[in-house]
Amino acid sequence: MAEAQAKLRIDKWLWQARFFKTRSLAAKQVGGGHVRVNGNRVLKPAFAVGPGDVLTFAQGRVVRVVRIVALGVRRGPATEAQTLYADLTEKREETPPNPKFEGKGRPTKRQRRTLDLSRRNGG
Repeated sequence: MAEAQAKLRIDKWLWQARFFKTRSLAAKQVGGGHVRVNGNRVLKPAFAVGPGDVLTFAQGRVVRVVRIVALGVRRGPATEAQTLYADLTEKREETPPNPKFEGKGRPTKRQRRTLDLSRRNGG
């Protein structure tokens, strides 16, 4: 007999790969329809995924795209979790820091007065 390909629940895999802090948070994201497997929306946390599947989901303000490389046995350290997937997310440039802040700290009283005067005069 041919051996069945190994599969794992999607919420459990997302939790083991450390994309979500708890398994219930992962299940809530999947149940809300915010996760796609191979381009198809998944609505059930019990959906089975395996190596080769491509997952698309939002994590914070970033849309993550990952390919499952292996199924985990446990939720181990981050270095172990990173071996479970290949990150396909496009790297975006970081937004530059606020240009007004120059790292000099709080303005002195004299600097505040000149700033206030320049604001009042419109220039």
